[in-house]
Amino acid sequence: MTDASPKAPPLYPKTHLLAASGLAALLSLALLVFPSSEVEAKKTSLAIDLEPPAQLLQDQRADTADGVPESAPSPFAQIEGETEADTTASKPASEPAQPEVATAEPAKPELHRQVVVGRGDTLSSLFEKVGLSAAEAQSALDSDKQARQFAHLKKGQVLEFELTADGKLQTLHTKLSRLESIRLQRNASGRLAFERSVETPVMRAAYAHGTITSSLSVSAQRAGLSHAQVMDLANIFGYDVDFAQDIHPGDQFDVVYEQKVLDGKVIGTGNVLSARFINRGKTYTAVRYTNRQGNTNYYTADGSSMRKAFVRSPVDFARISSRFSGGRKHPILNKIRAHQGVDYAAPRGTPIKATGDGKVILAGRKGGYGNTVIIQHGNTYRTLYGHMQGFAKGIRDGSPVKQGQVIGYIGTTGLSTGPHVHYEFQVNGVHVDPLGQKLPMADPIARNERQRFLQVAQPLMARMDQERATLVASKR
Repeated sequence: MTDASPKAPPLYPKTHLLAASGLAALLSLALLVFPSSEVEAKKTSLAIDLEPPAQLLQDQRADTADGVPESAPSPFAQIEGETEADTTASKPASEPAQPEVATAEPAKPELHRQVVVGRGDTLSSLFEKVGLSAAEAQSALDSDKQARQFAHLKKGQVLEFELTADGKLQTLHTKLSRLESIRLQRNASGRLAFERSVETPVMRAAYAHGTITSSLSVSAQRAGLSHAQVMDLANIFGYDVDFAQDIHPGDQFDVVYEQKVLDGKVIGTGNVLSARFINRGKTYTAVRYTNRQGNTNYYTADGSSMRKAFVRSPVDFARISSRFSGGRKHPILNKIRAHQGVDYAAPRGTPIKATGDGKVILAGRKGGYGNTVIIQHGNTYRTLYGHMQGFAKGIRDGSPVKQGQVIGYIGTTGLSTGPHVHYEFQVNGVHVDPLGQKLPMADPIARNERQRFLQVAQPLMARMDQERATLVASKR
């Protein structure tokens, strides 16, 4: 067995080694002089404020004192290629910089403030929110009797405060409605004076049309009429149309009414000026007219009164649960007996209205009728209202009542199976069917008012006809 000697490394010529060393040195120099793009991309410039050494500052001051011109270059002079902004912070100051001390100015009070009334807020708490004391709130209320209205606050109401430069109340203002506002203003003598402002809206005529699909109320409100105007229509045509039983799908109405406008915006509605109601193919018209004495009523287009001595129903939009009959089986007594009136079913507490002007001859209990009101209308007519829950304020024996006045409320007193009012109508002591009775008419337009009435009625009727024709044409 022989020993294996390790191989000696190969020997390169000396000239080769010198060439390789030179090439490596050249590559290193190239990398230092020309960095790669990646290195350049990560290059960062830092602006560093240098403070000159104290000795150097002393030498510079000495040079200046020995006559060295002020324009002599400084070790911190601007470097060529740099901008003024880059070197401003590096220039030495002749004196050490003094730190700036921020002086806090006293906060100025907000001169105009608005606060919204929240749950549980009082005028005192709102005053405190704007930096005024409860004593100042009391002083404002005591400044005038009418200023007490500022104490009656509603959630969501906005109060506006104007303060003086020294933080005292100058003005307090709030709106009570879209049209009415109140203000407390400090006058020249230093006292708070109360002011009320009421704006008057512009009244303009507007038009609405509707076709009834289910009820007058739903169709009218869909056409843009308010709830109050729906009730007006029921009252205007209530002498001829029983809105509890006569309304039929397909019935139509046209209305010209007042619209209230403020600052170009509609803020509400007013009176019905004219109306047309088509019920089961029969047309009824009405025009609002105020005579020279100031009395306002509705008349047909030719001047006949829309108002009759009686309206058809004592309850608005109620359901007829039982009709007039000469032989009906009583639901409680279980006997065949005459039903000498009409029953109108409605929720308990629904108002019951007098169907005509007259005088109360009974307001109290009456056997199976329970709580009952009987009204005498002149010498010929008498009406009865039974099963009431209770009587309206002021209704007692001998009380005068007006047509449409609330006399009581729907209930179930007496022999009653559910909340309703039993309504009877008598002519010369004889019971008649209230739904079939021809009602007496009120007086028409007076002869000396007729020409003036036509000057009002004809333009209103023409407006309805024109609007209706335009509406029909637009649907073709």
